Amino acid sequence: MPKAVEGLLENSVVYITKQGAQVGVDGGRIVVYAKDEGEIASFPMGQVDTINIFGNINFTTPFVARANEHGIVLNYFTQNGQYRGSFVPERNTIAEVRRRQYALSEADRLRIASAIIRAKIRNSRTMLYRRGAADDWLGELMDRAADANDLDELRGIEGEAAEIYFGILKRCVPDDWSFERRSRRPPADHINALLSLTYSMMKNEVLSALRQYNLDPFLGILHADRHGRPALALDLLEEFRPIFCDAFTLRLINRGILKHEDFQVNNHLKEYAFKTYLERFDEYMREEFTHPRFDYTVTRRKAVRLQAILLRKAITGELKEYHPLEFKK
Repeated sequence: MPKAVEGLLENSVVYITKQGAQVGVDGGRIVVYAKDEGEIASFPMGQVDTINIFGNINFTTPFVARANEHGIVLNYFTQNGQYRGSFVPERNTIAEVRRRQYALSEADRLRIASAIIRAKIRNSRTMLYRRGAADDWLGELMDRAADANDLDELRGIEGEAAEIYFGILKRCVPDDWSFERRSRRPPADHINALLSLTYSMMKNEVLSALRQYNLDPFLGILHADRHGRPALALDLLEEFRPIFCDAFTLRLINRGILKHEDFQVNNHLKEYAFKTYLERFDEYMREEFTHPRFDYTVTRRKAVRLQAILLRKAITGELKEYHPLEFKK
């Protein structure tokens, strides 16, 4: 495994945080260079499908051409992890899948969105149950989500469930960490900053999966379409928020992996802590569990990609309904 300080992690997904680095190509390998250090890492071209760069890092023109040929998605983030945009290879588009996606009826959208939100609420309930803080109201809202009459009603149910969930989740936080409510722009405290960062990183995992299976991540089912907003990625992200993202955030603080002194005054992680965060996030996504529907072992990253496949099949009509990732206990 490459040195953690270089921000490069072993897998089909590569993270690069070394400021001033350049990503090029040498034969069949992706090569990362740093000024005054020379080559700091390399990867077989055929084993990488996504490269994430953070801050002042450049791709050479020959590399971008090869990335396009090999179907490698290039994602751009600020140094602190805010998503900025992507380079998407030409081959990651199949017209027929997109046509079916664009032609989804309101009833089809409601059917898929209800399944996603029902799963999110169930996973929220499971997340709390695992920490001895389950709530019966979430069970009732889960049933209401399954029977919602339209998307606006479903959005209201999701908002009500989120308010209840975060109100209980704050009781699961260690005493020396402040978390009164969910806040975003800007995050009010260190936990909110970690939640926002983790949602952003998981959204990127979902984006990569949707693109890999030829879905348009900007055409939403539940989230409203807006210029530059990956609405479908935000839709699919919902079921992963409590059981993957929130669980990971609590792990970081409960195990003492990140402490208050690892944050800047603006609640962003310091550079060394951000590299630690990325390393632990990648390890987390490569951890295995038994899939609750298929009953075989998968990594969390593979689970996200399986959901993209199931979503595509539901959109194209290969499946009669969408089967979200749900954990009952």
